[in-house]
Amino acid sequence: MQERQSTYWFVICSGCVLLRKDSDGTYSVPLSIDAPTPLKEWTTIQELPDIEGHPARAYAVSIPPADNEFVTVGLRESFTKLPFAFYNMAGKASELLFWDTNTRYCGVCGAPMKRSTIISKTCTNCGKEVWPQVAPAIIVRVRKAAVLDEQGQEVEPEQILLVNAKTFRRSEMYGLVAGFVETGETLEECVRRELKEETNLQVTNIRYFDSQAWPYPCGIMIGFTADYESGEIKLQEEELRRAGWFSRNNLPPIPDKLSIARKLIDNWLETQ
Repeated sequence: MQERQSTYWFVICSGCVLLRKDSDGTYSVPLSIDAPTPLKEWTTIQELPDIEGHPARAYAVSIPPADNEFVTVGLRESFTKLPFAFYNMAGKASELLFWDTNTRYCGVCGAPMKRSTIISKTCTNCGKEVWPQVAPAIIVRVRKAAVLDEQGQEVEPEQILLVNAKTFRRSEMYGLVAGFVETGETLEECVRRELKEETNLQVTNIRYFDSQAWPYPCGIMIGFTADYESGEIKLQEEELRRAGWFSRNNLPPIPDKLSIARKLIDNWLETQ
């Protein structure tokens, strides 16, 4: 008989992850042979890639356990409490469980779907196959060059475009223009469209910067940089409260270290 292994259990509850609060005040993902909470007969166990030499599994619960040993922490907040590999795996677990919940029935004929592999399902009636879908979105840092006088002296410093979106969790925070990629457009076309729609600005020199998994609930953020070309700021008021140009010396509150938006801004701050 094969010996059972200790497993990392990623338990997801309403956008939060269940963590063990250790005696030294730190937090960790439960590591045990058996699941840390009772399992129902209908509970789906999602397999995950091994992590630190241990198998990993995920499942969802509707109510957090009444146990002082565990706490539920928001997925975003877990970034500050877990090593990055575990934060990232918690996001993957949440995405796969979200996919599982939303693909119980076939979108073509309505029949029940059956799991065929770890990350695919097949319709029990018409045979349609489905896999987890990821929603791509762009995010862009727009730079306006410094203004120089005839003697080459700086009269206006280099600036970047920052916006205050109505969807931001902190109402005082400013971030970068972002938006979902539409059918039939390239990533660069999406950058231009989102900037034009939200701020009325046109840009040039669009360059890829980096990407980031964004499991809220199932996205990927693709970061770009660009240079201001023309236009005056005119807000898309349905989405933005405010927008403006900011220099390194007058930045408003900006996103936390968690996000690629902050990585883009920090990169600009570090390159003078």
